[in-house]
Amino acid sequence: MVNSKLRYAGNSDPGRVRLNNEDALHVDADRGIFLVVDGIGGQAAGEKAAQIAVDRVRARLERQTGTAEQRVREAIAMANNEILRAARGNPEWEGMACVLTVAVLDNGSAVVGHVGDSRLYQIRRGEIRKITHDHSPVGEREDNHEITEEEAMRHPRRNEVFRDVGSEEHAPYDEGFIEVERIPFDPSSALLLCSDGLSDQVGSLVIRQTVERNAGNPEEAVRQLIGAANAAGGKDNVTVVLVEGAEFAAPAIAEPRSGNSAMSRPVLSALWFAAGLAVAAAGAWFSRSLWIPAPVVLKPETLLVGQGTAYPSIAAALAAARAGDTVEVAAGEYNEQVHLASGVTLRSRVPREAVLRAAPMAGGAAVVADNVTGARFSGFRILAARDLPIPIGILLDNSQVEVDDVEVEGAGIGVEIRGVRSPALRANSIHDCTNEGVLILGESQAWISHNDIRRNKGAGLAARDGARPALAGNVFEKNAVEVPAEMAAAVKEQNLILDAPAAGRRPGTPGAPAAPTAPAAKKKE
Repeated sequence: MVNSKLRYAGNSDPGRVRLNNEDALHVDADRGIFLVVDGIGGQAAGEKAAQIAVDRVRARLERQTGTAEQRVREAIAMANNEILRAARGNPEWEGMACVLTVAVLDNGSAVVGHVGDSRLYQIRRGEIRKITHDHSPVGEREDNHEITEEEAMRHPRRNEVFRDVGSEEHAPYDEGFIEVERIPFDPSSALLLCSDGLSDQVGSLVIRQTVERNAGNPEEAVRQLIGAANAAGGKDNVTVVLVEGAEFAAPAIAEPRSGNSAMSRPVLSALWFAAGLAVAAAGAWFSRSLWIPAPVVLKPETLLVGQGTAYPSIAAALAAARAGDTVEVAAGEYNEQVHLASGVTLRSRVPREAVLRAAPMAGGAAVVADNVTGARFSGFRILAARDLPIPIGILLDNSQVEVDDVEVEGAGIGVEIRGVRSPALRANSIHDCTNEGVLILGESQAWISHNDIRRNKGAGLAARDGARPALAGNVFEKNAVEVPAEMAAAVKEQNLILDAPAAGRRPGTPGAPAAPTAPAAKKKE
């Protein structure tokens, strides 16, 4: 099918071994929603889980309130909890779950939500890149370059996953549950979502070549990919969804043209002779590279920072990182200002053991995001002292960033959010700041969830200049300035104000989330 901006197609096949199809998909190009689901549980249970996931994810994403990242997280969490409730109410469905990958197109980018071992690839300019990480023992080893793609495809444990949708109750921002990333999606690129029925049977090089060979005809590309999976054994259900930008095309290769039939034979012969000389000269000149370089497969990498690693500073690692990479920082104190990068995750290897002590300039912030999208900052401690002051702990300036499990202590302002974009703060501890704990300036609709905000000498949270944050599950205590009257109702509705017991917490409002326990790997069959 073709609309004014996209070319897209999707299909699912039971494969050559299984009688039923536990995969499902959903394609809504008008809203920019593309989804692949792989059910777990066998027979009707897996199919039921997949159908619940499609229905719930679709329902939430079609209700376009909040940022795309918020919608994706909430949609997957809703699906998760509904699958769990259905399984508990029907013994025949016990143990059912699913894995899924969803892409939501949003203003020149794609927000990708992912749990399990289904995949999303990006294909652009002769390259293919796996965006999602496999939440499986074998996939994790492949992502860490411990084994090759071919070895992973042949591994006897390739059908095991340690994250799924439906095995246990989850909230949208639970640690170790939903992987969310925003990536660029321009008209010259394509996105391919698939279940492991494709990726376990067909390598990424063949996937890229098939998509490029059929550029402009996504229906044929999907048909050929499913056929290739079945030709390789068809051991599982296989589902493929392909989305092409309007300008997506295979890398150009110059080909000789026949010319005008009205030309005289001598002129035509001369042209062919000249073309032959040109081709021969080009062949001699480019023989070492064979005209077109070999395709490059880019995979996300983890860059390590700390003593004895390749990167002695956080800044050096961030400068080397590409979108999709993770910068992991060892325990220790780091006296440097950190500038987040779009699409890059920056995390402490051990939560709260990597400490940022001071910003390097007066009036500066320890961590800065300036027009950054798709980044994540996790697990750090930002610690100010009288001799090492920090005017602002984290400054998010017109940036779409997730900040989670971070402690900010003693800064001037704990977290300052500026502009119209809507970052997410979840499960952070912001305390003992000399001014506001969280200050929001501009028309941001920031998501503020399950943070612990205490003993700040200004307001625990202040929203000005048209800011409209969404608040849920936060704890406020002993902040010097009460919540402004215009925000009081929203704060008291779904948050806990410990030094205002009369306001109370509405029954059933969740408190701070408990630390999740990593489940054992689960077989999908």
